[in-house]
Amino acid sequence: MAQKFERLFQVGRIGTMKLRNRLVRPPLYTHLGSPSGEVTQRMIERYAEIAKGGVGLVMTEIVCIDYPVGKAGGNQVRIDDDSVIAGHSELVEAVHAQGAKIGIQLHHGGRQANPLATGGLHIVAPSPIPCEFISQIAPPELATPRELTTEEVEQLVQKFVAAAVRAKAAGYDTVQIHGAHGYLVTEFMSPRMNKRTDKYGGDTKGRMTFPLEIVKGIRAAVGPDYPIIFRTCSNEFVEGGITIEEAKVMARMLEEAGVDALDVSAGVYATLPVVFDTTEKEEGWRAYISAEIKKVVSIPVFAVGVIRSPEVAEKILEEGKADFIDLGRTLTADPEWPKKVKEGRVEDIIKCTCCCVCVDKVLTGLPIRCSLNATTGREREYAVLKPVEKPKKVTIVGGGAAGMEAARVATLRGHNVTLYEKEAELGGQLRLTSVAPGKDKYNWFTDYLKTQMNKLKVNIKLGQEATADSIEKEKPDVVIVATGAEPLIPDILGIKSPKVVTAWDVLGKKVQVSGEKVVVAGGGMVGCETAEFLAQAGNDVTIVEMLDALATDMELVHMIAFLGRLATSNIKAKTGSTVQEITDKGVVIADKEGKRDTVEADRVVLALGSRSQRALEETLEGKVPELYVIGDSCRPGRIIDAVYDGSRIARMI
Repeated sequence: MAQKFERLFQVGRIGTMKLRNRLVRPPLYTHLGSPSGEVTQRMIERYAEIAKGGVGLVMTEIVCIDYPVGKAGGNQVRIDDDSVIAGHSELVEAVHAQGAKIGIQLHHGGRQANPLATGGLHIVAPSPIPCEFISQIAPPELATPRELTTEEVEQLVQKFVAAAVRAKAAGYDTVQIHGAHGYLVTEFMSPRMNKRTDKYGGDTKGRMTFPLEIVKGIRAAVGPDYPIIFRTCSNEFVEGGITIEEAKVMARMLEEAGVDALDVSAGVYATLPVVFDTTEKEEGWRAYISAEIKKVVSIPVFAVGVIRSPEVAEKILEEGKADFIDLGRTLTADPEWPKKVKEGRVEDIIKCTCCCVCVDKVLTGLPIRCSLNATTGREREYAVLKPVEKPKKVTIVGGGAAGMEAARVATLRGHNVTLYEKEAELGGQLRLTSVAPGKDKYNWFTDYLKTQMNKLKVNIKLGQEATADSIEKEKPDVVIVATGAEPLIPDILGIKSPKVVTAWDVLGKKVQVSGEKVVVAGGGMVGCETAEFLAQAGNDVTIVEMLDALATDMELVHMIAFLGRLATSNIKAKTGSTVQEITDKGVVIADKEGKRDTVEADRVVLALGSRSQRALEETLEGKVPELYVIGDSCRPGRIIDAVYDGSRIARMI
């Protein structure tokens, strides 16, 4: 019998607001707003799809109350003027129509506002201390904020209040004040970022003056029955910042001021891999923080942080560590998570792997996307699968992410699908990805796709390599080639030495490397992950990379996390260098000036990229009615590219 997860689906209450369950879609930037900060139809469609999936409360992404100086990025939605209320009202209606409640997050970027998105306005903060992250993307004169005057701070309080009044007029069920992640409100709360000497600085009481004035001002303006939520930074994870102990004191002060619930988060831009958890983080690891806050308040508390499995979510509630569960990127990967759990279809959940592609997209000014779900951000085109009028006989060659996604979607549409995989197991490069340190979560996606193949009764041919002749004999209407890629082997002197293997050989465990001096040629994502894998196996590892930096093709948050680990690892790096020759002694490298050196090596691991396997396509060209090439077979890329290709082509045929 399927587990019922009774606590997850208990009716929840926040002040006077009644929710259908204890599941919350927390604020998560989609970059689907308009360039002028208005709600768009794309954004409405995205939020409606999330609400349709069964969540109890949908919180909007960051909404600017002081536009444009408070913008954290392009296309950020605003609520600083009455002219935008109508658009917000349409968003509210769309979410309400799906049975969920909706709240708006009131936000000001402060020193973490993006200076490149403010239209030339100087960013502001409690004190003129630049953000470490913003300083990397903007020149010093733009990254260093201007210190707000006392009068300006008082005006900002009123801007938060006015925004809340507009939100209530638009029909939002609640407002949330963004007091986390290092934005303006957090900056006032933090002893690390607030060095003021007026009433808004000093000890905890002084630093809490700004957020408390906002809360009290909103309460006076919206009345006693309108719910107010505060998203709090319970731990900056930075020396000199807010700690859990001080966060407890702040939590009590917020409750006394009239806050109805606390959404307990952590981290700031300086600790971005905490704000956006990376793959190696354990499920529910931050629940201990919400548990600490819950000890000192009587109002509801939200838990957040890599909560992907209903078992983990239920346990957090069962153990009294929180009253509500935030499902941020969990619902980005699968907005139907609540519905599937309630219906006992846990095996059908697309579980977020924390790959951070969604984060990378919005941080670089692109609309939100998901590696595992092609529908995310494309709800208009992809939310509903159109059944085929006339089923076709479809042959798919390759059982990796692209091939299985194509098989899944094509079968759901009504086509008759046969999938060939020459290996004895499905998964393709997903299997290699999951071997890298901290990336075992990718097994979740492999398991999901395999489960769908079984449930949909796709005709799977394992251990059978499809050829042009065998495919022609079957007379398919459509052939989809998803045979993937193969490691790129450059023409380097000594490359055929027995000491030379590929990263795929290592991660695929075709070769065992232990206690050796290893040179990894290539410092991109694959090379860096392979280097970590080898270092953990007790090898002395040196990465050789032609660029001046490592891991440049990683998602930003993962790159930051990797470089942080690299600083304390035994992995050495030679950047700005190329492999010239492989000898018995090791690897001859040359820097940009041509200066040569030899790095001793018992083993050389190649991670210099990959190339598409297109032989089958070439032999089938003109011999079948419809021929498509997807995923790495078309062009080497990432999981997001493979899944999108598979989904896109399967919707076309």
